[in-house]
Amino acid sequence: MTTELITSTAAELAGLLAAGSVSAREVTAAHLDRATAVDEAVRAYLHVDAEGALAAADEVDRRRAAGEPLHALAGVPVAVKDVVVTRGLPTTAGSRILQGWVPPYDATIVTRLRAAGMPILGKTNMDEFAMGSSTEHSAYGPTHNPWDLDRIPGGSGGGSAAAVASFQAPLAIGTDTGGSIRQPASVTGTVGTKPTYGGVSRYGLIAMASSLDQAGPCTRTVLDAALLHEVIAGHDPMDSTSIDAPVPPVVQAARRADVSGMRIGIVRELTGEGYQPGVQRRFDEAVQHLIDAGAEVVEVSCPSFTHALAAYYLVMPSEVSSNLAKFDAMRYGLRVLPEGIDDPSAEQVMAATRAAGFGDEVKRRIILGTYALSSGYYDAYYGSAQKVRRLIADDFAAAFERADVLVSPTSPTTAFPLGAKLADPLSMYMQDIATIPANLAGVPGLSLPSGLADEDGLPAGFQILAPATRDERLYAVGAALEARLTAAWGGPLLAKAPALQAISTKEA
Repeated sequence: MTTELITSTAAELAGLLAAGSVSAREVTAAHLDRATAVDEAVRAYLHVDAEGALAAADEVDRRRAAGEPLHALAGVPVAVKDVVVTRGLPTTAGSRILQGWVPPYDATIVTRLRAAGMPILGKTNMDEFAMGSSTEHSAYGPTHNPWDLDRIPGGSGGGSAAAVASFQAPLAIGTDTGGSIRQPASVTGTVGTKPTYGGVSRYGLIAMASSLDQAGPCTRTVLDAALLHEVIAGHDPMDSTSIDAPVPPVVQAARRADVSGMRIGIVRELTGEGYQPGVQRRFDEAVQHLIDAGAEVVEVSCPSFTHALAAYYLVMPSEVSSNLAKFDAMRYGLRVLPEGIDDPSAEQVMAATRAAGFGDEVKRRIILGTYALSSGYYDAYYGSAQKVRRLIADDFAAAFERADVLVSPTSPTTAFPLGAKLADPLSMYMQDIATIPANLAGVPGLSLPSGLADEDGLPAGFQILAPATRDERLYAVGAALEARLTAAWGGPLLAKAPALQAISTKEA
């Protein structure tokens, strides 16, 4: 029964719980046991809260026994990326500068998870302050890809994706600033959604780039992503950028899974040259599945997308420079006293603390952003990047006149070996070339597995983009494609992961 519980989807677990076939404690304990057995190899978690998760599960069981009304996902556990503030649990954003910090309040997302009765298993590993595409920039060591433990699980949210892919959690929360939900989903064979900007509250997220950050689901199926999306979405008066509108009908769309008559736009600038041949082949095959399901495919051009990476790496570091200024050693977090100074000034303590507390990638982006915002360079760099951002939004608007959704490979390659790109930041940044445009324009995106690349047998991802606030289209297309691909594979893709099978055998 334990194996069945950890390999079941969230939707299946919800059905078992509602029928009384299993208790919330049993479901939660099964995932905690799995984490104990395999996370030494995967390192998806920075902190596991067994006591809190089991207490929350027991409360769900008590309420269910008493006949009280419960949310459909009550008793289904979830893991949370460590950039999301959680009352009473360490929240470090993967950085030494926040080591040991325990927040006194919950992010709105966490409040909604708790209200739904979803036990929080723990906090997942991530690139420091969400800056990276491999989870190698975590101050606490890298997470490993469950497909190949010598490869990266994507980033910055590799911990959440790896927890789901290694069956340590049925659901997880990630955040996506330039692809940090979708790219990890692509390289771990899972599903990840970046909702419309403002569709999910940012209150309680430790900000990296406020105009780009968006939290969303990490799951193993499109329906599970829709179910979690529905829980965490909705207007929040605590977030000034929150959209005051009904949550899109994402669950209904995922269950309907119909693309008949839909227009699917292939983005010319996000395919072809620069993409690993096996990734491109799996993408082309997935497009054919959509045609077979009744969709019409058209090619669209978004010329400004070729400048998205450059614009992003001016807008994002500029906001990083501003947002991370609050980590000053004065109020909370790490404090380091400079050596050889008996009575240091606040500025000297701040400098020593930031030097010791921030990693190389964070320092690189702070310096870049501070330069872009400096007097004499603001208009030339940051101002120009914002103009490109406007052009990207215009290209999306024009493309959506011709197509209901846009599609591309999620990431240009499969998972690369740990350490392969650490000495070449630009090569690392290129991993997000297909995901960044959605963040710059605020439109929603979803990644689901498209199959295994021929060259290395590792997962490739298929990205779907929709107009702002039309998130339901992601799920309609994603669910329809997922059904056809799963049938073609003869079952879930994760069943084919060799490293996962190896650690499962070791566990047994």
